[in-house]
Amino acid sequence: MTKESPPGPTRAEDALALVRLAGRRGAVQAVLEWLGRRTGGAVALVAGDGSVLASSPHRPSDEALAAVRESYRRGMPSGVVGGPGVRTVHLVALGREPYLVLDGCDSHRHGTLLADAARILGLCRQSEEAERLRRRTELTEARSREAVLHLLMGGGVAVAHRIAGAMGARLPSPVRVYIVECPKRRRPAIAERLARSMGGQAWIVPCPVRFNHLIALAPAGTRPWEQVIVEQVPECRVGASDEVALRETPLGYEQAFHALAVARGVPDRWARFSRNIGLAPLLGPEGAYWAGELLGPCLSYQPARRTDPGAEELLATLGSWLAFGTGASRHLKIHRNTLAARLRLIKALLALDLPASLAAQSAAWLALRLHTGYPRPTGRPADLPTLLAAPAAQTWAHVQLSPLGSATDTVRAWLRADARLPETAADLGISLPGARKRLLRAEERLGRSLLHAPSAKYELWLAMSASDAL
Repeated sequence: MTKESPPGPTRAEDALALVRLAGRRGAVQAVLEWLGRRTGGAVALVAGDGSVLASSPHRPSDEALAAVRESYRRGMPSGVVGGPGVRTVHLVALGREPYLVLDGCDSHRHGTLLADAARILGLCRQSEEAERLRRRTELTEARSREAVLHLLMGGGVAVAHRIAGAMGARLPSPVRVYIVECPKRRRPAIAERLARSMGGQAWIVPCPVRFNHLIALAPAGTRPWEQVIVEQVPECRVGASDEVALRETPLGYEQAFHALAVARGVPDRWARFSRNIGLAPLLGPEGAYWAGELLGPCLSYQPARRTDPGAEELLATLGSWLAFGTGASRHLKIHRNTLAARLRLIKALLALDLPASLAAQSAAWLALRLHTGYPRPTGRPADLPTLLAAPAAQTWAHVQLSPLGSATDTVRAWLRADARLPETAADLGISLPGARKRLLRAEERLGRSLLHAPSAKYELWLAMSASDAL
């Protein structure tokens, strides 16, 4: 007496299994693999030209692909090739194309199953395509936002306004710049949460240099967002700038970065930059003239090829390198060898020993500040020591250095050593960790970042030079 085989799943059970698979991530592939196991055949989605778009572990035969091409040519929405006892190919079109193909089954009983699966797969493909389109749109918007920030950091305010306008947004001015330090892996989710919390008022961009930082530009005069941010995201720390004009976004970024150094050491986890007037506005027409003279060879540079960087691009590279060091290659989206080649050209043009000398770096930093913020006037030439000897510069230097107190000797030794820790430790006769700890205490006193770029080292070098402390 032969034993009867148990009945297979009912149509309702198959439909329930398909619905459950449709709710999964990667539903199209999951449904195809389930169909392959359920039928014992090769299952695939095949385009009208016979190319396989997705399949179960086993691909359809060449005969099955040829049947798809023929069905597509004739405009047939479905069909069965073969018959009982021979190789059977089931075809069901999802709209005009592609076709859901079942190859290798010797029975017609799976036609209903494939028709049900085709309807589910059609919806799954639409959902996955919508998700891919959403991700592409988000990526395009994110890159556009990053491009706007890049332009603002390089002084291209007019172009930044045009790009923002094309995105249907307006750039606020004046602004307050926020830097949010957060876990790297959670940065995208935190950016979304902050965008909702800040009511769409902030221009939020993932930092292209530091992968655990978010940069937010918010209209000045609105809520104290730094408090809102730490309440919304307890694992974050926030540094906030003072109110700055949109063209002063680089200054606002540096202020926010210095404030973040303070925020790491306070219980509230946020800090706002304490406003001190910068040196550049105090130097008057003579300072702007000096900056024009120093940067002149770079400003008048004409590249040999149209594809080579021009004057403004070289100045943007210099500014990025002074702010971020080797991280400038990520900020500028160029290869590190390209960055090194540009720096060699800038060094030759300006006749400054930029990589090795903090004095040269500080002079270039100040010249860029004067060039970006103030048009070059006609006037009498002046050198940097003369500019720093002016009464206004002397007063500024005293304000900058007064918070250091007992840390003055440590900072002086560090600046004399061109901001190199091993030489600083040797000069002070202490260990390398000891020198680092002293500089961290100096950071706390100043409320400024020293050891991490963008660093306050250029302003401190200028302040100590003005007070003849070096």
